Amino acid sequence: MASLEDIVKEALNALYHHPDDAVRTQADQWLQKFQRTLDAWQVSDNLLHDASSNVETQIFCSQTLRSKVQRDFEELPSEAFRPLRDSLNKLLKTFHKGPPKVRTQISLAVAALAVQVPAEDWGDGGIMKWLRDEMNAHPDIVPSFLELLRVLPEELFNYKIAARPDRRRKFEDELASTMEVALGILTACLNIPELKEQALEAFASWLRLRHRIPASALASHPLVLTALSSLTSYVLSEAAVNVISELIHYTSARNMDGFSVHMPLIQVIVPQVMNLKPQLKDLSKDEEDVKAIARLFADMGDSYVELIATGSDESMLIVHALLEVAAHPEYDIASMTFNFWHNLEICLIERESYVSLGNESLIEAERNRRLQVFRSSYESLVSLVSCRVQYPQDYSELSKEDQKDFKQTRYAVADVLTDAALVLGGDMTLKILYMKLVEALSGPQNGDMMDWRLSEAQLYCIRAISDLVSLTETEVMPQIMSLLPKLPHHSLLLQTVCLTIGAYSKWLDAAPNGPSFLPSVIDILVSGMSMSEDSAAAAALAFRHICDDCGKMLRGSLDGLFQIYQRAMTRDGSFKVAAQDSLHLVEALSIVITDLPADHAKTALEALCIPAVAPLQEVINQGPLVLGQKSAREITVHIDRLANIFRYVNNPEAVADAIQRLWPIFKAIFDIRAWDMRTMESLCRACKHAVRTSKRFMGVTIGAMLEEIQGLYKQHHQPCFLYLSSEVIKIFGSDPSCADYLKVLIESLFSNTACLLTKLQDFTSRSDIADDCFLLASRCIRYCPHLLFPSPVFPSLVECSMIGITVQHREASNSILSFLSDIFDLGNSSQGQQLISARDSVIVPRGASITRILVAASTGALPSSRLETVAYAMLALSRAYGAKALEWAKESVSLIPVSAATDMEKSRFLQALSDAASGVDIKGLTIPIEELSEVCRRNRTVQEIVQEALRPLELNMVHLS
Repeated sequence: MASLEDIVKEALNALYHHPDDAVRTQADQWLQKFQRTLDAWQVSDNLLHDASSNVETQIFCSQTLRSKVQRDFEELPSEAFRPLRDSLNKLLKTFHKGPPKVRTQISLAVAALAVQVPAEDWGDGGIMKWLRDEMNAHPDIVPSFLELLRVLPEELFNYKIAARPDRRRKFEDELASTMEVALGILTACLNIPELKEQALEAFASWLRLRHRIPASALASHPLVLTALSSLTSYVLSEAAVNVISELIHYTSARNMDGFSVHMPLIQVIVPQVMNLKPQLKDLSKDEEDVKAIARLFADMGDSYVELIATGSDESMLIVHALLEVAAHPEYDIASMTFNFWHNLEICLIERESYVSLGNESLIEAERNRRLQVFRSSYESLVSLVSCRVQYPQDYSELSKEDQKDFKQTRYAVADVLTDAALVLGGDMTLKILYMKLVEALSGPQNGDMMDWRLSEAQLYCIRAISDLVSLTETEVMPQIMSLLPKLPHHSLLLQTVCLTIGAYSKWLDAAPNGPSFLPSVIDILVSGMSMSEDSAAAAALAFRHICDDCGKMLRGSLDGLFQIYQRAMTRDGSFKVAAQDSLHLVEALSIVITDLPADHAKTALEALCIPAVAPLQEVINQGPLVLGQKSAREITVHIDRLANIFRYVNNPEAVADAIQRLWPIFKAIFDIRAWDMRTMESLCRACKHAVRTSKRFMGVTIGAMLEEIQGLYKQHHQPCFLYLSSEVIKIFGSDPSCADYLKVLIESLFSNTACLLTKLQDFTSRSDIADDCFLLASRCIRYCPHLLFPSPVFPSLVECSMIGITVQHREASNSILSFLSDIFDLGNSSQGQQLISARDSVIVPRGASITRILVAASTGALPSSRLETVAYAMLALSRAYGAKALEWAKESVSLIPVSAATDMEKSRFLQALSDAASGVDIKGLTIPIEELSEVCRRNRTVQEIVQEALRPLELNMVHLS
């Protein structure tokens, strides 16, 4: 019979060399399963010590051993530690010449072992002293041990290692206490040329322990001086850059006092980095080398930004170097400085940077002095980055991915221009960009055609700073507005022209000569709607902004605006406005008619609805069969337009009148297409906006609407019916005259939903219903708790939530947890105080089960990303039920075996809940909950043991009467 070692070798051979995909997949699955077994320890160890194993076997077994040490070390009996340590040590020596992948995996395994095993159990004075003794005893193996020395501090921050939080903290202390030993080893290695690079890389790694290294020792430390002197070395520069980058981060501080501690080291680093500045322009340098140097300047800028913001002569040298980086032709290099310009702008503008000066006049004077100092730097920056947004000539031939990257570049440049405008002032920045635009327009012509890309780039930049240009600007904006109609109609240029017009709509409204520009502006937008779908989208958005901000000026031109609207709605003639973009035009006209006198508003609203209503009426007139057979899109395109009309015509009476007239159409669609989720979502959205705008003017229509969805929900269970009810509850929930029919509504909806969601799989398959149901329930707690808590449906709703707490769907799970938290927080409102006994009669009998499910959710039944919401629910429960909740929690936590969580870890968790019950602010109590969660999830085995002990799925199946 073949040994397990032979089977592993065969499986690996199949995985890498078998021609059949199915066989390879099968081999892969078997190997993954094997890695989770207890046998994997011994088999991997045996094969690594077997000289006949090939490289594929060695790589697989070293990875297996590393992952076993990281995740499953607790599987082994305590007496297995020493043989494992010695075996790994022997393997380090065996593989000291490679393969490098195998050696690295073994180093990581030893480091993971050290993270989990206390120094006193390691023996030989802990890992660092053991490592030093091994290096002294085996000088030929030193490179292998240096790699281990490098990964040790890195693995402290590796959360794949199943170490408890306490142990991780102690390991950090152990490393800090042996810092001198580590740095001593690395310093000694500097004397051996072939070890220098490895020593510097390991030093960079140890510097990540930051605050654990005394600053005073570093300024003159041989490792620091070697790194600085190696910055220009061909062989060592990469390692040296990594060290200096870590040192720069190490010396960063968030206040001036913090910098004073590090000043001796800063004064050593900065001049040496500044000496590299000429290399930024050295054409003979490899791009990766230039990138490394640029990274150091960017790191200095980011780390010393508070020092630089003082505007001293020394700091301006760094700023000028960063401008040189920003000027580099490669965007990846230039953009390294963008974060610095943003942080510097914050330091220069925000008051916090100056509070130490005391009085307002000193603050203002110092701020103005600094802004003046940096003015020319930001002016240069504007000129440098504004060229980065120019469309490449072959843009249309670029891949989708490259086009997306180019757009991201433009967004990043827009952010930098905003930072510059905050320092220089929007008007000053506009002037610089306008001069660049004029330059682009008067530049060399390509035959009779100018290069549209140059002017488009500057217009894009002008649009980017629109929010910071003053509404009273009269020098440049009128000239730009006069230029726009003269620009050539290239699709991408026209798109940017339209977006620029939209961006400056508030300026057009405020400018004395704004009305004179409006006709030409509207003409440009009409051209945009006719050119291409992209330019039409931009024109429609701009049209919306113009109508929003210049509505008063446009009231006299309603007929012209309606003509544009109708052409776009019917896609008449040359218009290319897509259905989605036409919604901007709907919004635009809705905004304009909002402020019309009442009788005019009703007439205008009717006219606005016609292009959407007429096609719907036509379909309905053809009978139920035709209406039922239409595709959802043919119906929803019109309903979505009506939804936007109801949303943006801010005239409650006019909208209430419109929805009353249109209700027969809506009802016909509800009745015939209730099975169609897309149509129902669109229709419910339209009803939601009608309810939101009309409020109490809805009259009888609201009753008809609720009756409709209540009846249809029983049959079709559309989540959007719950969502629409949620909106109705928000507006009418506290109205006593609506109480009777709202009570009937929520009892009907909740009892139907509870029948749908009877097991966890139901929550998974109908997560949208679960989400909307519990959002509605939370709305009821907020707006009409007097209808929900005494209701006979409340107990079944709570039981339903208990079944679904551990659903993996994020939104559904969050809605359920928020619903429970809202129940527990009921006492926070005066209205809620009166309902506490009704709440308690339902929650107290189920309290122990709810607590246990929440503890299970926090310790692995839900992903750790959901922990904050679960923790809040547990703390709110503790705050609401005090000693009772603590008893429930003790009962639940006592079920977790000691092998998974120690008594100390459990008691810290319970103490946090006890503090919450005593009224301590919940915000500060989450750490013990997070730590118990981390401990119980540290590996798959522990997580399974904990869930097996708590059994949340069995619990939530128990229905209490």
